Amino acid sequence: MNARPLSLFVVAAEESGDALGGALIRALQARHSGALTLNGVGGRAMAAAGVRSLFAIDELSIIGVAAIPRRLPTILRRIGETADAVVAAQPDALVVIDSPDFTHRVARRVRRLAPKIPILDYVSPTVWAWRSGRARTMRSYVDEVLAILPFEPQVYVKLGGPPCRYVGHPLIERIAELRPDAEEAQRRRADPPVVLVLPGSRSSEIRHLLGAFGAAIERVAARIGPMELVLPTVPHLLPQLRDSVAGWAVAPRLVAEPAEKWAAFRRARAALAASGTVTLELALSGVPTVAAYRLSTSEAVIARLIGLGRLSSVILANLVLGENVVPEFLQSDCTPERLADALLPLLSDSPQRRRQVEAFSRLDAIMAIGGVLPSAAAAAAVLDVAQRDRSRLGLPMVRPSC
Repeated sequence: MNARPLSLFVVAAEESGDALGGALIRALQARHSGALTLNGVGGRAMAAAGVRSLFAIDELSIIGVAAIPRRLPTILRRIGETADAVVAAQPDALVVIDSPDFTHRVARRVRRLAPKIPILDYVSPTVWAWRSGRARTMRSYVDEVLAILPFEPQVYVKLGGPPCRYVGHPLIERIAELRPDAEEAQRRRADPPVVLVLPGSRSSEIRHLLGAFGAAIERVAARIGPMELVLPTVPHLLPQLRDSVAGWAVAPRLVAEPAEKWAAFRRARAALAASGTVTLELALSGVPTVAAYRLSTSEAVIARLIGLGRLSSVILANLVLGENVVPEFLQSDCTPERLADALLPLLSDSPQRRRQVEAFSRLDAIMAIGGVLPSAAAAAAVLDVAQRDRSRLGLPMVRPSC
């Protein structure tokens, strides 16, 4: 008897989730031996993998607080339409990817209308940073969480959330882009040093950080002499950045192409970066880093109210390592003098530099780099849940390909 085709519904509401969805679907297609029916909401990556989206996810993007009231009716309508489409499709599993403000509302509605559809949440909300009560609430509408950070499964156990398994961070699949070859490693050691400045990917981050970063670089240059300064960014921020760095004592080279960014990472000796995923990218690349962040006064008050101050660090690289090896300067501590004093020793063979390099060398073991690719691990988890549900309902089993 032939197993009936496997049906999946995948929902991603923004570009990063769409990329994960595309990789997941390709891994499912490679792993599943039978026919695979795909429906969902996504962007270009998922479309290339065979998903025809219910609507363009550009509709869900909101730029600026003022746009929220105007766009909210559309977003709420799309939540309802997506959930209704899932219920109508009756898939073997629903996979919601990141963007919890949208995807979790879809998941809750589906669980209410069709409680037998298994639901997986790919990319955990930051329950370890704020709103920890969400973990326990998720038990009512999420059957399994697919985590991209290695410490998250234990967090869900502690918080009483749904089952959670670590499948791997998507950066693992691009590790070759981050690691220098012999020639690039030699350039990393040569003078003048390549120094990265990464003030963030949002206009507000640049406004809050770029002045302090520029002044810190000027102080470091006065101490060590020439350096090759590289500022990776995204295309739409280039005009703002060109104007903002026009008066810097050390003129940075602005790069907006991903290939140029990764080439700079592979050659860089040190970095000055905004807090965020980039700190993990730098750690995986072996680049010692000074991290900083500034919020507006109102944002800082909100951050304290929701409990962000309880974290031992806000730096992702530190959280993954379980050790505060990357120095961080937040709010009033983010001054040019402190940034410069922390960056300077990272440009020589100092204890501070050696400590970071040694810690970063442990990431391969901590993140299971070199094992099963994250997209393949996520696909296996999706098939596991779908197969488990088929068994419970007495349906034919899904046979993975060899």
